Amino acid sequence: MNEKLLRIFEKIVSFVLGVMLTFIMLGIAIGVGRLFLGLVTLLTQGHPTTQYLHLVGDVLTLFVLIELSRSLVHFFTVHRLRMTYIVDATIVFVLRDVMIGLFEKSLPVSQIYALSFLIFVLGALRISSVLVFQREKHIITDPASL
Repeated sequence: MNEKLLRIFEKIVSFVLGVMLTFIMLGIAIGVGRLFLGLVTLLTQGHPTTQYLHLVGDVLTLFVLIELSRSLVHFFTVHRLRMTYIVDATIVFVLRDVMIGLFEKSLPVSQIYALSFLIFVLGALRISSVLVFQREKHIITDPASL
């Protein structure tokens, strides 16, 4: 009974993640199209600075979507979510907000400190997750090292 429920659960999770991956890929395709339209607008308008800000934001958003899609593709191949992919997407998302805020000169100093600390914590989390993954891989390949 439990094994049958586990198989049903895995099929439902795979279906939901497949739908999510489809929408993310569609979002990436639409984002690339908007990026090219933004380039046309950038070249035709007299004030490229505001369009440049939107262009940078769109590129950074595409990076976030690419990192999320990498995480989902990895799940389909290994049936396990890797912390590094999720943390990478989060770091890119926070850096996107910091870069846009700094470019617009709209971030207060306290928020810059808070986001800097968040990036530091996410970086430490990423490093520790890589170390734990390497240790697990070493233990699996060489069980005598325990």
